[in-house]
Amino acid sequence: MAETDVLLTKEPAPQSIQACQLPHKEYDVACNTGAYTSSGLATAGFRTAKYLMDEWFQNCYARYHQAFADRDYSERQRHESRQLAAETGALAQRTQQDSTGKVGERLEDMHCWKSELQREIDELSDETDLMLAQKLRLQRALDATSVLFSIATDNLQCRERRQQPDLVRDSVEVELLKETELIRNIQELLKRTIAQAVGQIRLNREHKETCEMAWSDKVEAYNIDETCARYNNESTEVQFHPHSSKFEESASTPETWARFTQDILLRAERERLASVNLRKLIDCILRDTAEDLRLQCDAVNMAFSRRCEELDDARHKLQYHLQKTLREITDQEHQVAALKQAIKDKEAPLRVAQTRLYQRSHRPNVELCRDAAQFRLLSEVEELTMSLNALKEKLQDAEQALRNLEDTRMSLEKDIAVKTNSLFIDRQKCMAHRNRYPTVLQLAGY
Repeated sequence: MAETDVLLTKEPAPQSIQACQLPHKEYDVACNTGAYTSSGLATAGFRTAKYLMDEWFQNCYARYHQAFADRDYSERQRHESRQLAAETGALAQRTQQDSTGKVGERLEDMHCWKSELQREIDELSDETDLMLAQKLRLQRALDATSVLFSIATDNLQCRERRQQPDLVRDSVEVELLKETELIRNIQELLKRTIAQAVGQIRLNREHKETCEMAWSDKVEAYNIDETCARYNNESTEVQFHPHSSKFEESASTPETWARFTQDILLRAERERLASVNLRKLIDCILRDTAEDLRLQCDAVNMAFSRRCEELDDARHKLQYHLQKTLREITDQEHQVAALKQAIKDKEAPLRVAQTRLYQRSHRPNVELCRDAAQFRLLSEVEELTMSLNALKEKLQDAEQALRNLEDTRMSLEKDIAVKTNSLFIDRQKCMAHRNRYPTVLQLAGY
């Protein structure tokens, strides 16, 4: 880097010279009148006055400064160029090492997944025809569930004949729906178990073929990456491929790549474990399904008992409220009659007050005075009108309350009839039908 200081021999002149008064000086100019003179043409286009010394020094200093600035810029460029070349060289080496390391890590990942696929292929090859047992018990259990399903659906259909507002989704219906859903699931499970016993070998072979295809792709990709890992700057096989730096649209991401292989392994392992464990689990399935069905049957019976108790209690309470409502209807009818009589009693004083006001409005001339009597009559009319309005409003409320009581009475009587019908359906129809429920041994396929 060049030095930043410039050696000066004299203080630089200012950029502008202050104007001042100078004495006028006259110059004698020789006239060029000879035969070989230019008559002043040689001086055309040049400054007529000489430069000042300050201007001369300023011009020199400007040249010095420009030369210094150009040298300084050139030295900076050379230094930056050398630094950029060194940095790009180190970056290229570092990125190549990093890429080689990434390829090595990729090889380790592929080797791991390839080993897992090979292990799963060997295990699937060993799992073949081992599903030829206990189909008879499964079929008997399936036949027993058909009886259960008919009982549950018959209970649901009988309870659909309940009337409003008892046609609700109560605990009994919830348990019955759970029972029907449980029976459907168990039937599907039994059917699926029978189908699995027949088609498990085919499923194992399909998943084995899928694993073999994935293993073959990984072997090919492993060989390619292994070749790439051996490339270096001295390799003779490398060449320029400008368009290879673009990502393929169909290329997968590391997450989808790993998830794809993992899904294949999970499905294959699931099928293999199903094939291995299905024979051992048939007894447990039959035992567990029989216990679940029996427990659900007990839950339904308990819900029926609680519901019948609730219906009995509700019917008794409705009958109690019906009696109270009938007494309230009688009392409210008397209150309506009393309000009507009170309104009738207020009409005569209102007629008297309004008649007085009307007659007093015919007083002649100055006698038509707003005296105390006039004000009192006006306030009396207003008070009577407000009283009548209040009584009429209260009469409307009382009549509405009476109508509401009548509606309530009808609703209570209807609800009592509905509760009686619901009790008949739950006790006489549904619970009697459930006495034909199969035993645990029948549900277990014996």
